[in-house]
Amino acid sequence: MTGPIVVVGTLPDGLSDDQAKTKQFDVADKLRSVDNVVAAVPVALSQDHRTAVFQVIPKDGPASASTVQVVSELRGKGSEIQQATGATIGLTGQTAGNIDVSAKLGAALPPYLAIVVGLSLVLLLLVFRSIVVPLLATGGFLLSLAAAFGAVVAVYQWGWLGSVFDVANPGAVLSFLPIILIGVLFGLAMDYQVFITSGMRESFMHGENAKQAVRSGFSHAAAVVTAAAIIMVSVFAGFIFSHLTMVRPLGFAMAFGVLVDAFVVRMTIVPAVMYLLGEKAGGCRDGCPGSCPTSTSRAQTCSARRRRAGPRSWSTKRLVAYQRASVLCPEPTPAHL
Repeated sequence: MTGPIVVVGTLPDGLSDDQAKTKQFDVADKLRSVDNVVAAVPVALSQDHRTAVFQVIPKDGPASASTVQVVSELRGKGSEIQQATGATIGLTGQTAGNIDVSAKLGAALPPYLAIVVGLSLVLLLLVFRSIVVPLLATGGFLLSLAAAFGAVVAVYQWGWLGSVFDVANPGAVLSFLPIILIGVLFGLAMDYQVFITSGMRESFMHGENAKQAVRSGFSHAAAVVTAAAIIMVSVFAGFIFSHLTMVRPLGFAMAFGVLVDAFVVRMTIVPAVMYLLGEKAGGCRDGCPGSCPTSTSRAQTCSARRRRAGPRSWSTKRLVAYQRASVLCPEPTPAHL
């Protein structure tokens, strides 16, 4: 399967019919001299002999690397053709258009990914007041994204398990697949991360030690994340065997990415790393900027805070302060209870 490239040429003014046809053939000869070009033929000429259309047939398919190189060399040969024949050329058609779109999306992908990752780091740092949680969230997202990209390339470009996923002709995937996959997977990954770590953070803020907070927070959020992930994987997996072949890699990538992110990253790697780090992953316990008491001074800090905020006066301001101190520093439960 080849992808014809349409070349449109503007010929010099004032040419007769025979002169215009001669110019057409001269331009076609120049186009044919490009490497990996099988044929270059004139297909149309305008009535005023100013515009000529050519069809260039590359050796390989429209998404192959050699065809991309042919498009680049044809554009680079424009100045040489103009000097030799006086005609200026431009490329159009689906093959050249797809290559241009892929190049634009490829150039936009690094800043797009940098903005997404940077914003996630800043927002999670402000919410959880811990550097470990944003780094784990971002690193886990990048790991899931790499796994999804690798699986798509292996199945739909290399043909691995092609009989299972009905991939008869492995080839290049859609150029906009990375953009869509990054956006969707990022949103779901951050949702799962917040579900998991918010429960851990809440337990930690209510006085549990860091390792116990990881266990209790995970036990509360695991069922929610599992149900949400199963629903999304089921929805995306429904597109894997779609009659539209261009949709299949997209559905497979999102289903595989969510599967890896939810069950491998968020429910295995993240809790394990936070449990191993212990207090280092907890961040500031009281949520106040510049104030993060250690475990040894926590009891003294909480006691002093209760004394200052105690209900000596039932004013609204002092009552709110007392309630806040009771939430942030709850009374220890007696052992016999």
